[in-house]
Amino acid sequence: MTYRLGIDSGGTFTDFVLAGDGTVEVHKTPSTPSDPSQAVRDGLELVAREHDTDVSGLLDEIDIIIHGTTVATNALIEHTGAKTGLICTAGHEDSLEIRLGHKEDGHRYDMNYPMAEMLVPRHLRMPVRGRVLSDGSEYAHLNEDDVYEAVERFREEGVDAVAVSLVWSFENPAHEERIRAILDEELPDVFTSFSTDVLPQVREYTRTSTTVVNAYVKPTLDRYVARVDAYLDENGFSGEIRYIQANGGIASSDSLRRRPAYAINSGPAGGPAAGLHLARTFGSEDVITVDMGGTSFDVSLTRDGSTEVRKDFDLMRYRMGLPMLHVETIGAGGGSIASLDRGVLQVGPQSAGAEPGPACYDRGGTRPTVTDALMVLGYLNQEELLGGRMPIDSDASTRAIEEHIASASQLDVETAAAGILEIVTKNMVDGIRQVSIEKGHDPRDFTMVCGGGAGPAHATALADELGVGRVLVPKTASVLCAYGEVVSNYKHNQLASYPSRIEAVDAADLEGRFAALEAEARERLATEGIAADDVELQRVFEMRYRNQIKECEVTMPAVEITEEWLATLREAFDRRHEELYTYAEPETPVDVINIESVAYGHVTPPEISGGLPTEGSVEDARAGSREAYFESEGGFAETPVYDGARIPAGSELVGPAIVEETTTTMVVNPGWRARLDDAGVYELTVED
Repeated sequence: MTYRLGIDSGGTFTDFVLAGDGTVEVHKTPSTPSDPSQAVRDGLELVAREHDTDVSGLLDEIDIIIHGTTVATNALIEHTGAKTGLICTAGHEDSLEIRLGHKEDGHRYDMNYPMAEMLVPRHLRMPVRGRVLSDGSEYAHLNEDDVYEAVERFREEGVDAVAVSLVWSFENPAHEERIRAILDEELPDVFTSFSTDVLPQVREYTRTSTTVVNAYVKPTLDRYVARVDAYLDENGFSGEIRYIQANGGIASSDSLRRRPAYAINSGPAGGPAAGLHLARTFGSEDVITVDMGGTSFDVSLTRDGSTEVRKDFDLMRYRMGLPMLHVETIGAGGGSIASLDRGVLQVGPQSAGAEPGPACYDRGGTRPTVTDALMVLGYLNQEELLGGRMPIDSDASTRAIEEHIASASQLDVETAAAGILEIVTKNMVDGIRQVSIEKGHDPRDFTMVCGGGAGPAHATALADELGVGRVLVPKTASVLCAYGEVVSNYKHNQLASYPSRIEAVDAADLEGRFAALEAEARERLATEGIAADDVELQRVFEMRYRNQIKECEVTMPAVEITEEWLATLREAFDRRHEELYTYAEPETPVDVINIESVAYGHVTPPEISGGLPTEGSVEDARAGSREAYFESEGGFAETPVYDGARIPAGSELVGPAIVEETTTTMVVNPGWRARLDDAGVYELTVED
């Protein structure tokens, strides 16, 4: 038997999904923030024990491992990346600090709001003379003395990485290529990042910032990938290791090492793939996917099978130009801490994380969290979680809420706990509105897929707030992103600039530019084992009306570009502009700014069945009952509790009800009905 293994590193747990022969297994192990690779080793040992073998024996049965890692993201958040230098065109040393005069939303008029911490300090931003013009011609030769001066400065300062971003280099890379040769010779042990490799598109600040971020996280990611690869090699792994990228596709270690910025914010990128894969089995390609873990709440929207992609935006206060799935993240997880701010109850964004965790975990945590509120209100098992592997101290939850919330606000513990859940629900609803209502989408038109270890406990409450009528909760909910990695396709984005008025575009020239981008993408996919017949290409155009500031993207099929086809592109742009901004100007000239080739390498996802009981009834799975709080019921009500492992396929149950799976708990609110399908997915619908 051969398996596909998905590994997703989260803030609280590292998740493992082992899929093969129609079955899927779910495993979780606590994350190890000090050394994330240790959690990978711990998890593989855990899975091996479950299979009554050692790690080497387990790896012999695995064909491919797909891994989502947070090390690059954490390096940027915690400012623990490499000591980085920058070589830039003389006169542009301060573009990173000027930031186009931009201040983050919400702080535009706050004069006391601090500047973002510079990833490259001023004395390590080294100017070089020499100039390429916008048409690619060389105005002034590269001054190599400046390059060698920068090399000496970097050597003296002990930098670990160097970013190189020269003005208009994407039109003529000769100067950057010469700097590459010098750095390879003079600083062979230093990691390098070149704008012509990372983001060969117009916009000097965005391109430079993205190239610097790429350099900043490169050594951290490279060391992590090397450790994971070495561990797998030591244990005889002969299969393929792949990594999930922020664009939602998977790629080889070599591809990710080349552009490690694609690993930033890649952790949540598996969620939309999982949501779409699950929703398609129920006939829907319009999906809102939510994933509530221990630390954060991630939400994305997929319309007609396509998840929105963002470019040229600020991520953790640093401008990024690479295409990334639009996954909105807020600080609302099971470990989010509840507190009083001048008497006002708030939840998050601070989290208890994996260590010490919620108070009920009995690992030293004393602050009340969302998980503790769930415990007090009777939604969670009062004695154990994770199928008995995690003993629980439910009294600790009561003490934490009493001490920090209830006594100070003159509330009883249960009312305080209900208030915590009400606030975190509102916070999550606001996050969903950001990707739906604020983008012109009505959430009632979508199927909601709910994942994360904490998510299913909130699924029907969120749907009630939004008016969503159907929610899908897979048995693999607690490992949704790892599941998404298992069913993800390969994906590579090849970027270029092509500034031209659409009426002046040479169709043959534009076709040639795309052909070159697509040839590179096909070659990369071929090295990753993707056959030519399994490659799908799309072409993306960033376009705008003349004199507009912002572009909007138009995605088109990869067909031969002709003069007639360019008229079709123009019409598609007008339609897209009207969709986004409610108006179009067919008589206004249109400019093409950037182009992009998106190459998908399609893989056949494993056939996954639920491995569910086929005999008995849902009543046979009833494990008892307990008092649980439902506002619509006027408070606490005796609520049936079901053992998810014993519920037969095709079973239905009516809320209020609680279903305890090994790694998550699903709460079915009054007025909802749940049906378990053959693949192990609960379909929750509002009762007629």
